Order: sequence, then C-alpha cells, then structure tokens
Amino acid sequence: MTLHAAVLDPSPKTLPAGYLETLAMLERLHRLLLDVIKDEFERLGILEINPVQALLLFNIAENEVTAGELKSRGYYQGSNVSYNLKKLVDLGYMHHQRSDIDRRSVRVRLTEKGRLVRGAMDDLFLRHAEILGRRSVVDSALLETINGALKRVERFWTEQIRYIY
Repeated sequence: MTLHAAVLDPSPKTLPAGYLETLAMLERLHRLLLDVIKDEFERLGILEINPVQALLLFNIAENEVTAGELKSRGYYQGSNVSYNLKKLVDLGYMHHQRSDIDRRSVRVRLTEKGRLVRGAMDDLFLRHAEILGRRSVVDSALLETINGALKRVERFWTEQIRYIY
C-alpha cells in the first residue's frame, strides 16, 4: 500500500496514515491558535501587533535573548524573526541593546508595554486551561501523555535535521 493509499484507507490507522494525520493536525492547531489570539486581541483593542508577534512576546517572558536564541530555544516559528523583533522594538514592546562583545548581536527584553501583552496572553491561556478542565475536554494526565508524545516527535525531528540515518 502506498503512503497516499494509506491515508485514504478508512480501516484502523496505519503508522504512516496516523503520522500524516498528526502533521495536518499540528498545522491546523497552530493556525487556529493564531486565530484565537487575533480574536482576543481584537476584543482587547490590541491591534498594532499580530498573533505571531504576540507569541514572541509571550515566549520571551522575563528573559533577555538574541534572535538566534529565540530560534534555537524553539520560541519562534516565523520566517522573519528580525523583522518582527524590529517591529516590536519600534512599537515599544521591547528594548534592544547591542552586545558590547559582538556588535552584530542584539539582545532584546520586554518593556512594560510588552509585559502587559504577555500578561494578556497568560490570562487567555489560563482561562482556556480552566475551561478545558471544567468541560472535561482534557485533563492533566491526558495532556501529559500528549506532551510526552509530541516531545518524542520533536526529538526525532531534531535528530533528522542534525543527522543522516
């Protein structure tokens, strides 16, 4: 059976079909998360930054980081981290400072305005977690299982980037 045929097969999922379903689900979930953030920000009247930039602020939190660290830590999924960092600095959500050692390197951290947006994101995610639990959509044990499986996939993908098997 080809990979394509496995996806169309309605019988119990084969590993390739299940893997392709997971890939599609991850992509849809990421897009939905961006839409959820966009809707929340429209409700709050935060219109000058986009959901990708908001996630960047959320992930930086109280850390001081470089663009390279954002990518290596997995905090940033977008294609143009430099553009988004510059935009956030220009809009007053982040401070930036050139490194004294390597003038090409810039370290960024949140301003008070950035921390307010990060707080709004934190409130949104905590509210969602409470609703998920209250409606019995997922519980902590199931989330632990899901997160464990996703971490194993993440490790596998990281190995595929670094090594040829």
